[in-house]
Amino acid sequence: MRESEFHDVRWIEGESTSILLDNGKIEDINTNYGNGCGVRALCGGSWGYTSSEGVDGIDAAIKAAIELASDVNKHSPREKVTLASYCEPNVENLPSIKEKPQDIPVEEKVELLKDLSSNASCKGVSSTSASYSESTLKVHYTNSEGADCEYELTRVGFAISAIASDGAAYQVGRESNFDVCGYEMFRDPEILEKAQSAGKTAVDLLGARQAKGGKGPVILDPELAGVFAHEAVGHASEADLVLEGSSILADRIGEEIASPLVNIIDDPTLHKFGYYPFDAEGMQSHKTDIITDGVLNSYLHSRETAGKLGGTSGNSRSQGYSAPVVRMSNTYVDNGNSNLDEMLEELGDGMYLAGTRGGQVNTGEGIFQFNAEKGYIVENGEIGDLVRDVSLSGNTLEILKNVLLVGNDLKMHSGRCGKSGQAVPVSDGSPHLLISDALVGGVQ
Repeated sequence: MRESEFHDVRWIEGESTSILLDNGKIEDINTNYGNGCGVRALCGGSWGYTSSEGVDGIDAAIKAAIELASDVNKHSPREKVTLASYCEPNVENLPSIKEKPQDIPVEEKVELLKDLSSNASCKGVSSTSASYSESTLKVHYTNSEGADCEYELTRVGFAISAIASDGAAYQVGRESNFDVCGYEMFRDPEILEKAQSAGKTAVDLLGARQAKGGKGPVILDPELAGVFAHEAVGHASEADLVLEGSSILADRIGEEIASPLVNIIDDPTLHKFGYYPFDAEGMQSHKTDIITDGVLNSYLHSRETAGKLGGTSGNSRSQGYSAPVVRMSNTYVDNGNSNLDEMLEELGDGMYLAGTRGGQVNTGEGIFQFNAEKGYIVENGEIGDLVRDVSLSGNTLEILKNVLLVGNDLKMHSGRCGKSGQAVPVSDGSPHLLISDALVGGVQ
């Protein structure tokens, strides 16, 4: 067999269950079991990657990955890759599981979703959709440097949406929660309150007027501010995008890029949905201070990008057996010293934007556009009328500089992040933020 400078193997064994209800009726119940591995090999500046299902294909997969890397390096040589040094991770403090979801009958899970749907079906709601998910994965990592480590994690979650319609238009309210824990999540009565909130949001938005667009001061709630931290700042801090020339943060380490009040952190050690004890390269998870007191402090790194740019690796992730790429985990704006009342008083007249309905960001140009779920007119420091169809857009660095006050009420939200055709569990969050000047989209 040909030789490589480096190879590694990620062996994954797991099971997952998902349930979907449409208007309180079972639409789909799906359970999957799987085991297999993803294998990488490095030769010069070229990677070879293969995957294998089942327990008997590891040796063949290693051989195939090495041959692929060797062939690519021979016919299309690239600059030699130097990996950051490796240190065996210390796997400890894993999240505790009080109730294994596999021990709960599927009938109970279906009843849970029916309760969520029922609570979301307030007057004016025409339809609901509720989903449940659980997964347990065991990850075993080895490499040619002698690494040998593993962990097992359970994740559970739900999502509920409600639609309100008057025949001519419709509005949607959504709530969800995903975490690294067991079925005990669903013993919390707060999840039924979330379902009620989804229904109420849909009905309230249907009766709200459209927002008026323009520039001015805004307050972002923790959910929308967290999306900004993840999408506009977190992705731009991923070192593979920096090296590709696709990040507005390239060559800015040590530069003041934000208000001194802004601190943005990525931390996979937090027991949130984006948690992991070691990454897809077997590197110890660790907290990364991306922005500290307004200064760009660090990128997020794989072993390859850390070898090229310096820094600490530990931010490679993958979906299933796919090849690892640089990814976020739990990304958030850290707490400041202000409260919401102080922010409203300082705002005076402006907009309060809450929740998110997606959006888009160009990390290379540093521009973004996010759709808020709800907007509120603020007059004389008082939150007033609800408005709909409102968005926030602008230049990432300008918005960071325009942060006037940072709240003390950090809250995290969970979901999945897509990149390179892969989706991985993440969470993002923030306290309330007061932005002195921002572009709010709506009717003109």
